[in-house]
Amino acid sequence: MNAPDRIPTPVDYRTDPSQYRHWKLSFDGAVATLAADFAEDGGIRPGYKLKLNSYDLGVDIELHDALNRIRFEHPEVRTVVVTSLKDRVFCSGANIFMLGLSSHAWKVNFCKFTNETRNGIEDSSKHNGLKFVAALNGACAGGGYELALACDEIVLIDDRSSAVSLPEVPLLGVLPGTGGLTRVTDKRHVRHDLADIFCTTSEGVRGKKALDWRLVDSIAKPQQFAAHVRERAEALAAQSNRPAGAKGVSLPRVERTDTADGIAYRWVNVAIDRSKRTATLTIKAPTGAQPTDAAGIEAQGAAWWPLQMTRELDDAILNLRTNELDIGTWLLKTEGDAAAVLAADALLLAHQDHWLAREVLGLMRRTFARLDVSSRSLFALVDEGSCFAGSLAELAFCADRAYMLALPDSPETAPRITLGEMNLGQLPMVNGQSRLQRRFYEETEPMEAVRRAVGQPLDADAALALGLITSAPDDIDWADEVRMAIEERAAMSPDALTGLEANLRFAQKENMLTRIFGRLTAWQNWIFIRPNAVGEKGALKVYGKGDKAAFDFNRV
Repeated sequence: MNAPDRIPTPVDYRTDPSQYRHWKLSFDGAVATLAADFAEDGGIRPGYKLKLNSYDLGVDIELHDALNRIRFEHPEVRTVVVTSLKDRVFCSGANIFMLGLSSHAWKVNFCKFTNETRNGIEDSSKHNGLKFVAALNGACAGGGYELALACDEIVLIDDRSSAVSLPEVPLLGVLPGTGGLTRVTDKRHVRHDLADIFCTTSEGVRGKKALDWRLVDSIAKPQQFAAHVRERAEALAAQSNRPAGAKGVSLPRVERTDTADGIAYRWVNVAIDRSKRTATLTIKAPTGAQPTDAAGIEAQGAAWWPLQMTRELDDAILNLRTNELDIGTWLLKTEGDAAAVLAADALLLAHQDHWLAREVLGLMRRTFARLDVSSRSLFALVDEGSCFAGSLAELAFCADRAYMLALPDSPETAPRITLGEMNLGQLPMVNGQSRLQRRFYEETEPMEAVRRAVGQPLDADAALALGLITSAPDDIDWADEVRMAIEERAAMSPDALTGLEANLRFAQKENMLTRIFGRLTAWQNWIFIRPNAVGEKGALKVYGKGDKAAFDFNRV
């Protein structure tokens, strides 16, 4: 595969179980089994084979879809067992030859999407009662072990040969960058010196030692392995509050119209201006008859506005991140009736104990968090016809800057921002803060002012006084001020902006997930462009060829 800046063939993140080539889904009451059986010739790009259950972006696209199928189509499932159908192999991690052939941008986007999918497993366990058991029936290495680390429990077969390992440092000259190192320490509390040995030993750790080092939660002999896994799955299921008798909601294919310079969905529109290197994402408020109770929510199913809109937004974000590398600035806009958005939010929150509403909240939480960690400049434009209200106001608060049109001579048509309960912690960033808490550093006075303003349509002056927006030009200055801001942004170094934005967006609170993303960005990305990894004699380039890597031993 070549390593161009542009993606030669656009990646489509839409799939369904009838198209899977790598995963097998099965269901038995409260337990679902997600079994890895990766097709060797099923790589999303040519030039490598997915041997030993090694994976690429195509495998993770299916995994992401399968998780959403379980969440929405099978509410009766309380525990997911992640295992393998291959004998003595669970997963050997990300395909090394794929990494060696891929452009830097491809590797970065692949690692970020992989991170988000694994983070989503933990998110569903924490918030939605969906538990996960990694049943390691064979060797488990690299990204395969990182997938296991995201699960609630890890069971390793004790067959004297199967081991867990993070061999990236000794074998490839890179890092376990999709959360491996961080979860070993922050989540599993593996002692520092033992973690050092573990991550620099290519053969890994097996059996009783893996258990003693906290690398797994239990071990079982081959004869007892299946029964032990089932026992642990049922024990975790007993802790879940997902409904046993609920009927799931089918997730149809996300429909869209693709053009050379845009993507059109029902509730989301993407317009690309290649000369300015911008993409304008417009999210629309609901129209038409909307449900008023839980029965109505269930009847609308996947067509319910919060669910359909969020699925479309998720698809749009992933498309732009992967397929439009030159488009560095995303302009976030909304249009429609703010009251309709607030009504949809109110219904969602009133029924948040209902499994479907809870899953929709989870999808919204994860999708909006994708914006926070996207390496694009985000500008919100609050102009005439906007509906930055409630959940859609989060788009303004996740932006690096928000410009709001002031119309002092036409107050009846002036745009408004309306805060709702959704802005007070229902859709937190990955660090656990609401975007308003991040904005105001959780200081008491501005947060109390925000709470007092809930439900009030705020014009530009009021929003500026509360600190909700960056600038409020009037209709005379609006076009020029917005144009200059966009042009100035486009002239700056994309690399410097990515580092700047990542630092400023997560300026106060840190947790395991922010450390995962931060270390991926700062350390793994740096290592990925060093000759020791990807140079002509770099470890990634010579792996499997019988040659030895040649390292520059200067410490930088």
